[in-house]
Amino acid sequence: MSENKMDRRAFLGTSAKLGVVGVVGGSALLASCGKKEPKLVPLRQPEEYYIPELPDKAIDGKELKVGVIGCGGRGSGAIMNLLDAADGITVTALGDTFIDRLASLKDKLKERDQVVPDDHCFVGFDAYKKVIDSGVDMVICTTPPNFRPVHFQYATEKGVHSFLEKPIAVDAKGYRQIMATAKQAEAKGLSVVCGTQRHHQRPYVAAFQKIQEGLIGEITGGNVYWNGGMLWYKERQKGWSDMEWMIRDWVNWEWLSGDHIVEQHVHNIDVFNWMFGYKHPIKATGFGSRQRRVTGDQFDNFSVDFEYENGVHLHSMCRQIDGCSNNVSEEVHGTKGYWKSADEKIYDLQGNVIWEFDWDAMRAEFKQEDPYVLEHVDWVNHIRKGTAHVEAGECGMSSLCGVMGREAAYTGQTIEWDAISAAELDLMPEKLEMGKMDMSQYKVHVPGTGK
Repeated sequence: MSENKMDRRAFLGTSAKLGVVGVVGGSALLASCGKKEPKLVPLRQPEEYYIPELPDKAIDGKELKVGVIGCGGRGSGAIMNLLDAADGITVTALGDTFIDRLASLKDKLKERDQVVPDDHCFVGFDAYKKVIDSGVDMVICTTPPNFRPVHFQYATEKGVHSFLEKPIAVDAKGYRQIMATAKQAEAKGLSVVCGTQRHHQRPYVAAFQKIQEGLIGEITGGNVYWNGGMLWYKERQKGWSDMEWMIRDWVNWEWLSGDHIVEQHVHNIDVFNWMFGYKHPIKATGFGSRQRRVTGDQFDNFSVDFEYENGVHLHSMCRQIDGCSNNVSEEVHGTKGYWKSADEKIYDLQGNVIWEFDWDAMRAEFKQEDPYVLEHVDWVNHIRKGTAHVEAGECGMSSLCGVMGREAAYTGQTIEWDAISAAELDLMPEKLEMGKMDMSQYKVHVPGTGK
């Protein structure tokens, strides 16, 4: 085992020493159902939290050149969202590990009158450097998540604004790299928006503001869910090396995606952290298993209890199995009431609705409802206004929460925040090259001793 690598047994041994134990504003969108609200004690003052301006389209201004790193489904979607969000955007560079994915996006961009020259199309593990060095102002980072910390760091060093698709770290090493780079991006006045799009989804933003104003009182706990069906997978094709297969099938491999509690469920965990003021959990205890997954080495279900300060608990549940009850939503509970994202309402403790999102008022004022577009509106607005805005620290924290829950389930141990944030947990292979890999190391984890 190399000096910078550690297996889970070694991680637990080390970690035992560290603590491992056994524009919305006040508009009509903030409707209150006609009832007189009680006197509120704010959780935070308005200047202590961020409410994005969410016009239908970004302001006009400087012509901007953008590159895409990772030309698969999410990269293709993100660049189209950006083109819908703002005028004066030119796609000037593309990068991907595989030429077929790059070529596919290049063809799609022609339909938007965006022609990327061949000498600005780059393939390989170092394509990200070539895209960033090509003279872009902004870059969309949508490769498998394990590469995100390195790509973000390089873009920031070069003074390039980043859009980082979630999650932005899959292990402790990546988390620390993200947090350090976020500080550098702030110091440079960069705009960095992450793919946790609830932050730009009008009903969520309105509910966030009402919660910060104190409508549900002090937060006492919550429940978050991403229970859905099986995700896509890629059967291995003739001629694919181990590395090529894993990257093409990335959403099913822990080292690439972080497992689905990190890759997908981070959305829901992040919503609670956001509403709670980004106070990280103290510890996590959880369990999970693999029942139906077809490829990869991941679990397909998790249930985790995150404990925060003052006895606040968050129950996190996620599942990717067809034929089961589905639920993708969040609840935040307080001393005076609770919010449910599923119906976009806030209730008092007797179950009476005391606030609900007013879609009619929103649609009378705005046309654009898609948060995947609105997050890019916010990104471009900060760039053109020259105002620093960096979301990577918050998204990095939520990504590590997912890692914390994953490790609790994988090991069967209670994992403390101080332990996981300082752990030498690094999932990146020592060599990044197409070819044969030691596939024996990629096994489904079994918690406990097995005795």
